[in-house]
Amino acid sequence: MSVTGPPKSPKLPPRWFVRAAWSVHRGLYRILPGRRALWRQRGKRWGTMRLTTIGRRTGQPRAVIVGYVEDGDDLVTLAMNGWANPEPAWWLNLQENPDATVELVGGSGRIHAYAATGEERERLWAEWRKYEPKLDDYAALRDTETAVVVLQRRAT
Repeated sequence: MSVTGPPKSPKLPPRWFVRAAWSVHRGLYRILPGRRALWRQRGKRWGTMRLTTIGRRTGQPRAVIVGYVEDGDDLVTLAMNGWANPEPAWWLNLQENPDATVELVGGSGRIHAYAATGEERERLWAEWRKYEPKLDDYAALRDTETAVVVLQRRAT
């Protein structure tokens, strides 16, 4: 006889560990030559980019490293904050000022950000699910819907 309990939520490391990992990744970006702390999207692996927004309160540049997948010429990321409830500061900054810059392995450029909605959001969420099979389980840890953020590349 098989007894099943309530569905298990995915295991995440403690919040302090997530924040420490972000700090280490930013540190590696600063010290490694050739920006080796960033990588391209390849096969079943999403890429990483450095996103620089303008702080909504300070007006100063704020940089963060986030994951992305490509959708044609656009880059797509998730405003997930390590699957914690608060919205990530970079996403709040983009909502205030959607123009920003990104640095990728192949160079940098300007972007304009917006939150995907409707069918576009569903399509892009499904695309992210190819790279992170437990995406829905992780998203269920948050009290609010995770924004799917499209970063449209702009001419320099």
